[in-house]
Amino acid sequence: MRLSARAVKLSASYGMFRIAREEITTFENVVVELEHEGVVGIGEASPSAYYHGENVDVVMETVEAANAHLGEDPFLIEDITARMAETFPEAPAAVCGIDLALHDLVGKLLDVPLYRMLGLDPDKTPVTSFTIGIEEPKVMAGRAAAVKDFKVLKIKIGTDRDEEILSAIRDATDLPIRVDANIGWTKEQAVENINRLERFDIQFVEQPIPPGDNEALRWIRERVGLPIMTDESSINLKDLPGLVGCVDAINVKLMKCGGLREAIRMIHFAHAHGMDVMLGCMLETSIAITAAAHLSPMVEYADLDGNYLIADDPFAGVTIDDGRLILPDGPGLGVHER
Repeated sequence: MRLSARAVKLSASYGMFRIAREEITTFENVVVELEHEGVVGIGEASPSAYYHGENVDVVMETVEAANAHLGEDPFLIEDITARMAETFPEAPAAVCGIDLALHDLVGKLLDVPLYRMLGLDPDKTPVTSFTIGIEEPKVMAGRAAAVKDFKVLKIKIGTDRDEEILSAIRDATDLPIRVDANIGWTKEQAVENINRLERFDIQFVEQPIPPGDNEALRWIRERVGLPIMTDESSINLKDLPGLVGCVDAINVKLMKCGGLREAIRMIHFAHAHGMDVMLGCMLETSIAITAAAHLSPMVEYADLDGNYLIADDPFAGVTIDDGRLILPDGPGLGVHER
């Protein structure tokens, strides 16, 4: 087996994507390819400096170094992915890219789609939300009103105009709303803001405060009427025991946890301890979005719209029908270049 990688330049839709802690215009992701006996598996890494300072250069270096740890049998997925996670703990997006390429390769060798490899029913995929980044309230409302194919909205908040934003959006649409503060508040602000915003018919609130204080999440949860979901506080499986009883749900992202195998472990742990799960994403092409979508029959919520938040997705895979994720039935991830 042999790994290779290439950077792909991408741009955010509308020219910019802003959340409470960062603003993105143009960026690079990495396409990872794994070749074995003439068959090529494809994966993607979307690194974020927020997690261990990982960037494209780190991903490229990690993928090249990972060749020494692959072995010869692609079907030893558990062994290979465990070695990658242990060897490169500071590069979760790179490890994810390798994990996705490996699963795609094995699916192609078996000539079955990933969901079938995992024993999952493609008819049980959930609806996915469409994310609206932080802008002027009128702009956000206009984008909400223009949404056609999605049945749920995810609104980025964590500003001093959150009430104005949600009021404008509620005037523009009656679609269900999820809100994400992206670590934008203190715990006291979270309680005050969540209770004030509850009137806008919100499904749940994601990551109201910075990670590192699970008891503060419990404190918030005891004082508000809306479910609380983590994102930055639930990076990988090791984070989950400390969240039991503190939150209602977790957001699992392939890029922060290191790929499909770790994501599956996180899903099972969360469900075993009474927490719901949402599969989320970074700004990603259809490679990584489709990979996550193959897991979506396992979870309650999906926020897999990263391929719609970039200007020109160079790949095609999962699609949307009446808001629901429709999995491709090609082998592996079922993704191809446009």
